Parts: sequence; C-alpha cells; structure tokens
Amino acid sequence: MSEDELREILDSTARNISHSYNNPRSWLSWLVYLLSSLEKQASDENPAHKEAFKEMLIALQDAIRNRMRTGSW
Repeated sequence: MSEDELREILDSTARNISHSYNNPRSWLSWLVYLLSSLEKQASDENPAHKEAFKEMLIALQDAIRNRMRTGSW
C-alpha cells in the first residue's frame, strides 16, 4: 500500500469519525483506541518494536506540545 493510499484511508476514517461524533472531545477515545491497536500490532510483529513504539509516543507528545504552543503541526 502506498503512502497516498494510506493517507486517503486515514482521511476517510477521520471524516467518518467526525460525522459520527461531532464533538471533538469524543474523538479522544478513538485516538486512544487507534494507539492501543497500533501498539498491539507493533508488539505482535516484533517484541523489539515495543521500545520504538514508546519512542514514537514521546515524539507524539512533543508534536502535541508544539501544536499547543505554535498552533500548527
């Protein structure tokens, strides 16, 4: 699957969630669900990926912090 195809799937999923749950506060549970599922996939594929997943969470935390400070991703 190409990055463009994956981007289309993610865009479609985001639209579907926002149409189903129009309050952004309710999106948190779906973001947590997605991260949980990705963590399981990473661990199931290769237990060594567990540490890489934790590093990704730290990078995500930094990106969110920057978003809050600067207003852009």
